[in-house]
Formats: sequence, C-alpha cells, structure tokens
Amino acid sequence: MFALIFLFFFLNIPLLVSRFTQPRCFWRMNENKDKDEDLVTGCVFLLTTLQQPVEKDYFNDILNIKTTTKNIQFALALAFAVDEVNRNPDLLPNSSFVFECAEGGCAIRIKFFNHWKFSEEVHDVPPNYICYNHTMCTVVLTGPNLATSLMVGTVLNHLVLQEFLQITYGPFHPILSNREQFPSLYQMAAQHTSLALAMISLMLYFNWNWIGLAISDNDQGTQFLTHLRGEMEKNTVCFAFVSMIPVKMDLFLSRTEVYYNQIMISSTKVVIIYGDPDSTLAVGFRMWEYLDLQRIWVTTSQWDGITSKHDFQLNSFNWKITFAYKHSEISSFKTFVQTLNPLKYTDEFLAKMEWMNLNCKVSASMIKTLKNCLSNASLQLLKAQTFNMAFSDESHDIYNAVYAMAHALHEMLPQHIYNQPMDYGKGHHAHYFKLHSFLRKTRFTNPVGDTVIMNQKEKLQEEYNIFQIWNFPYGLGLKVKIGEFSSYFPYGQQLHLYEDMIEQATGSRQMPPSVCSADCGPGFRKFSQEGMAACCFDCSPCPQNEISNETTVVLGIFVKYHNTPIVKANNQNLSYILLISLIFCFLCPLLFIGHPNSATCVLQQITFGVVFTVAVSTVLAKTVTVLLAFKVTVPGTRMRYYLVSGLPNYIIAICTLIQISLCTIWLRFSPPFIENDVHSEHGQIIIVCNKGSVTAFYCVLGYHGSLALASFIVAFLARNLPDRFNEAKLLTFSMLLFCSVWITFLPVYHSTKGKIMVAVEVLSILASSAGLLGSIFIPKCYIILLRPERNSLQKLREKPSSWTHIS
Repeated sequence: MFALIFLFFFLNIPLLVSRFTQPRCFWRMNENKDKDEDLVTGCVFLLTTLQQPVEKDYFNDILNIKTTTKNIQFALALAFAVDEVNRNPDLLPNSSFVFECAEGGCAIRIKFFNHWKFSEEVHDVPPNYICYNHTMCTVVLTGPNLATSLMVGTVLNHLVLQEFLQITYGPFHPILSNREQFPSLYQMAAQHTSLALAMISLMLYFNWNWIGLAISDNDQGTQFLTHLRGEMEKNTVCFAFVSMIPVKMDLFLSRTEVYYNQIMISSTKVVIIYGDPDSTLAVGFRMWEYLDLQRIWVTTSQWDGITSKHDFQLNSFNWKITFAYKHSEISSFKTFVQTLNPLKYTDEFLAKMEWMNLNCKVSASMIKTLKNCLSNASLQLLKAQTFNMAFSDESHDIYNAVYAMAHALHEMLPQHIYNQPMDYGKGHHAHYFKLHSFLRKTRFTNPVGDTVIMNQKEKLQEEYNIFQIWNFPYGLGLKVKIGEFSSYFPYGQQLHLYEDMIEQATGSRQMPPSVCSADCGPGFRKFSQEGMAACCFDCSPCPQNEISNETTVVLGIFVKYHNTPIVKANNQNLSYILLISLIFCFLCPLLFIGHPNSATCVLQQITFGVVFTVAVSTVLAKTVTVLLAFKVTVPGTRMRYYLVSGLPNYIIAICTLIQISLCTIWLRFSPPFIENDVHSEHGQIIIVCNKGSVTAFYCVLGYHGSLALASFIVAFLARNLPDRFNEAKLLTFSMLLFCSVWITFLPVYHSTKGKIMVAVEVLSILASSAGLLGSIFIPKCYIILLRPERNSLQKLREKPSSWTHIS
C-alpha cells in the first residue's frame, strides 16, 4: 500500500508543484479608440559606458521622445535596467551605463541613421568616432520586429564592421542566427523549441483535433510549421487549413479575401497565429478580429494587444489564448517609472502601455460587472486594485541584455582592459574583440532569479505561462493566467491548467469543441474519408461478426470456501490473496475494450504488470511455504523460524515493489500513448494504444517469466514430498502452463498488427489467468463440491495411499 501511495505521489509531483503557484490577473486600456497600436514599430537604442556617475534626472531628458505609448515601454524598461546596474557598486565600479535613442522616436528609422551618420561616409571617419572620451565600445539594442534588426545588422556588418555589438530583443528569428551574415549579433530571446508541443498539449487537453494555422511566409514561420506538424502527427491533431501569409504587403492585399474565406468557411473553432506583430499577418489578424469571427485565437505574448471596437459582443467566444515565457516578476518597475514623472506616468497612462497586475479575487467580480456595463466606478476600482506593472517579454529581453553587458564588462575587469585608455585605433578594436569573446561566454542569474545564457547553442528548458485574454467595450482588456507548461516534466505531465480560473473567466470548465468529425457511438466504427485528414471520418454500423465499444464480460467468480480442512491445510491467507489477484487478472481485459484514451493506455500495461506480479509472486510464496513446511518437520531444523515469522508473505511485497519500480521508470521516460493506425487495414483508421517503450514492456514480461521460472523450480524440487498436504504438483503444472502461454504469445504477437495484436494480448491474459485458476483451485472445488467425504479431518489423517493424489 505504501508503494502504491508513493507511486501516485511521484506521478503527480508536477500537479502538486503547480498548485502552489499563485494565479495572476491583469488589466489594460487601449491607447487610442480610433487607431489601434498593436503594429509595433522598431526601436533602436545605443548603450555605452561613462566613467562618471549618472543621476536619475538624466533619464527624464532621454525619455522625452515623441513615440507611441506602446513603444515607450521599451525605453522605460531600458532606463530601469540601466538605473539598477548603475546603483550596483559591485558590477561596474567607477563607471555608469548611459543610452541614447533616435531624435524622431522609434517610428522614424531613417532619421535615426542620419542622426548617427550610419552611411558610407563612415569609412572616412576614425573607427571609434562615436565613442567619447573614457567610453567603451557601443552596444546597439534593436527590436522588437525583424525588419529593424535586419536593417541595423546589415549596416553594422557592411559599413562599420568591428565597431559595434548588436543585441536584439523580441522574438527569436532563425535568419539572425547566421554568424557569417551577423557575426556580432546576439538574440536575447530563446528559440521556441517547445512551443509547438505546448500548444498541441493544450489542444489535447480540450479535445481539439481540428485547428487552423496562419503564419508568416518566412523562415520563422516555416520552422514553426515543421515543429507543429511533428507534434500533430504524434497526437492525431489535424489542420483544417494552413495560411502562409506573404510578407510583401501588395501580394497580401491581393489575396486578402482568400485568407478570410479560409477561416470563415472552415468548421474549425481554433486558429493558431504565429509571426511578427508588425507584419502583414498582423494586418490580416486585426481585420479578422474586427469582423468578429467567432474563433479562439491561440498565439504568443507578442499578440496580447486588445482591440478598441465599441460593439464587441461579450457573449461570444472570441478569445485569445497566449503563451508567454515564464519570467520572475519585477516588482519595483512601476515605482521607478512613477518616480521619474508622477504627473505623466499615472496608472491610467501606464495601463495604456502595458498590462497592470490585478488582484484575481477582484477580477472575478469585475468580469461580471464589466459584462453589464463599463463605468468610471469600474475603472476606479481597477486602478485601486492595481499593485504592479507587468514586464513584457521584450522588456525582459532588454532588462537581461543590460545585465549581460554589465556581467561581460565585469569579467574583463581583472585583465585591466576595461580601465585602459583608448588609443583611438587598434585599442578600440582589441576592446571590441575582447568584449565579444566575454559576452559570448556570459552566463548569470539576474536579480529576480532567472538564468540567462548568451551562448545560443546552450538550451534552457522552456517554461510558458498560459493566459486567456478577452476584450471589453471601450478599449478595456482583461488577462488571466489559466495554466503553465514546463518542458522538463515527463511527457504527458508538462501541461497544468487551472480549471477554477477557466471557469471564473468563461463561466464553464469546458471549451467549445473543435473537431472534424464527432466520435462514433457504440455499435459504430470509423471509416476514413478519402482525401481527408485522419481526424475526419464517417461512422458505419459494425457488422454482426464484430464488436463495438460496449461489450459485456461475464466472469464467474470462484466461490469462497474458507471453512474446509483442505483450504486450511495449504496456507489459507495466500489462497485468498491469489484468488483476489486472479479476479483482477480476469478484469484486466476490460481496459482493452472500447475507445482508448490516455488513462486506459497507461492502465492497460501497468495494471497487467502489477496484478500478474501479485498473482505469480503469490504462487512463488505458496511453493516456498510447501518446501519450508516439510523442512520444519525434520527434527533439529532451523527453518521453523522462517515459516512461523511469515517469511513467504514478504515475498509478495518485495516482488511487487520491484515490478512497481519498473513500471514507474516506464511511465517516467516513455509512457504509453494513443496513436492512429492507418496502415493495418486498408480504408480503416484504428485507434490503438502505443506501448511507448517496447523494451519496458518486455522487461515487465521478462520479470513475470523469472518469477514463474522460480516458482516452477521450487515446486519441482518439492514434488516428491509426501502429498497429503502437498500442492507442489499443482503449482508446478500451473507455472508450466503459465510459461507456455506467454512463450507462445511472443512470436504470435510479433506476427500480427492492429486490433489482432490487441486480441492476442487479451487472449493470453485470459488464458494464463484461467490456467492458474484451473490448475490450483479446480481440483479443490472437485473435492469440496463433488467428493465432500474426502474433505474431512479423518481422510486427511489417513495414509496417502488410501486416496487420490489431490490436495
């Protein structure tokens, strides 16, 4: 019992850990009711060092730029990180970070390059023209969109090579990882290597197997599509459509109606969006949202903006579910921003720029209130319950980029390079190469506890927070954390959703269905539709010679006979244990009948393994009992203690614990799962349980075989002992029959496939169970029911030769 409790606890550790995680809720306002601000333009910043202190007032002058409220968050995040580093005397002693941005703000890229003289004339200027006295080489921060980073990276590589290091914030792009084209570029964002698995895990949780996909037609979109297809094929999730949105605006506009009709006509209710939020895909997505397509949009945190549509229908299921990298919270950001300019950076202003933390208990009542009306009182309540300002993924990238530079420069201090004066020539280049080499090896933990690795070849296990976002009229949006995905947990246990938060947000724990074909009911089987995906099928009545999902199994249970001498003479307790385990052995095939699911796939093999181990180890205990019983009768033996102390009973517990350990390893590394078999029978889709690890399955069988062989050997050694109380011959025959069944099973199992393979395993389970029951207990039933005169103390006391050799 303790072992089973331990196994249950071990398998549910991810769920127990997740339960201690606090739910998180947020609110925000749209900046402009007439003009949405989701199309983020690129922002470029120049980060360098000065060997003099920098006061906080410095940031007010730098931040006084004309740009969108959406984009100023990047400048504020940079100012916050720079201020933290400058106030840390251990990172950059006697030095300070400063940064600058373009005159025209983030949106005016051309003016930025004119301002910094990024032109061909730069070749006529000394290499360190931009570095002031006592400054180090400049670092260029670019993002969040790809176009800005590409343009800056190209300029730096071709025109001012070996002068600047470039660090990007925003989504990871494969094209930027080309070291030949961008030798001095670092991407702060990690690759979305587990995003496809995380999204498909969410689909499986809600039983969605029919989904649409809209992605940008570039390297980033193609890579994501490849990952997504791989996960979908493993889990029987199908595409209703795939829209590859061209990156050129004129080409996209010529096909706008085609993309709209793909979504409108399709029966899917779930659409995945993946790409840059400033691309043509974003234009299409905003149009689909505005036209109020009733869809659930699944995407990343870069798309967590809100619409400002006044007539938004609150009773629709037009939701957005976003996946965001899991970061630790930065609690002092709001305080820092409002300290800079309390009159300008009010809560309402900040809510137009970024999501604001909200007490989740308040959000539950607010959802009900906001569904009815949006008043000033509601807005005041939101402001009153706001306790912090969230950091976006891009802001986290900027924050970590500043600390990465600080740590790289800090590592250079022992070599006295950082404080060496510039010679405006070779020294500057030497400093650049040295900083480049140190930054590439930088690995640290930031002040809030997140691990940052600058070497992109090293991978951290990805964790995602899952949010549900919905819009309310007049530009108000609410966001609730509904779950987490942790890639380092075992497969099948990586996703955890907070059902109470889902119910709080939507009024139900169930999501709208999104399937191509509804499951066939009892008495029907599936037939694939020609030219359609595996998720689409027709239902046809089962022929008379086949069975459907419901099957009645009638099992005769061995009648208890606890008060007869023949039972008491052969370890009554072990007989009861063996009878109970055999009942469960006969019930095992029920797990193989009907439509498989994740639970039954696991239970089929684990139940079979553990229950049969109990049965066979009980037979082993009975054979040891017989052997010890006759050894005890010999004068002067020391075996009596082992028999009296109940040593045979421990055999069952020890053998079962070993099997449970094997099953735990099986579930930990390669558990059984559902798959569609489209090859076994032409024109039919057979849903079967894949064992996950064939090696683990054969280890379980092999362990059964070793126990059976041990029982056979012990029983065989005791076969010639006086047989008045001797079960040895019956036990020997039962183990011989058990081994014969499973040895025959192996070649037959390998030569079959599909549902025949399942039938072979079920038949072997029933045959071996019946063999044990018949070999050991039928002879006793014969005496109890048909020859009761032999089941008496008088007959048991007679000489063995006077009655038939039946124990």
